[in-house]
Amino acid sequence: MKTPFLAAFAALVAALLLCVAPALPAEAHTSLKSSDPQKNAQVKTLQKVTLEFADSVQFPVVVVRGEDGKSYEKGEPVVDGPKVTEAVTEPVPPGRYTIAWRVVSPDGHPLEGEIPFTVVGDQSIGAATSAAAPGDPSPASAPAAAAPATAPAAQADDGGRGGVPGWIWAVIFGIAGVGIGMFLSLRKKP
Repeated sequence: MKTPFLAAFAALVAALLLCVAPALPAEAHTSLKSSDPQKNAQVKTLQKVTLEFADSVQFPVVVVRGEDGKSYEKGEPVVDGPKVTEAVTEPVPPGRYTIAWRVVSPDGHPLEGEIPFTVVGDQSIGAATSAAAPGDPSPASAPAAAAPATAPAAQADDGGRGGVPGWIWAVIFGIAGVGIGMFLSLRKKP
């Protein structure tokens, strides 16, 4: 009586491992490692935007938009392996800006995100920070945020959606359904 149940359970586990194991490496998506300007940074001027990802990316779209809704990107983004560079029109007036980006990772998964920052122009960083909205960096941390440097992974905005792709869940539930069907059909009828 227990032998058909154990056989059905073993078949279910084997089928699950055979279907899911090859898909696990394809699940790894790239992520944004750093950006210039960094998230919530205050910069004096802006000539270009640079995004660096963990892996090479394809089909980049980069939009630099001001709080007035005007776009400031110039030309097409340039891809160099994991780096994407977008030139901007000059001069960029002082104000708050957002970099909206979208790329396709090597596994075909699209990733997108936004990076807010502020251009302070010729004003001192402390004066611009006092007029900034709550949630912007404090005056004490503003000079460190304005220095161009590569962002550590903790500050990077990966923008990607983690988790297991839907088709893997469909395979898992399909195999589970087959296993339950086998269990019900193989059990001894009273």
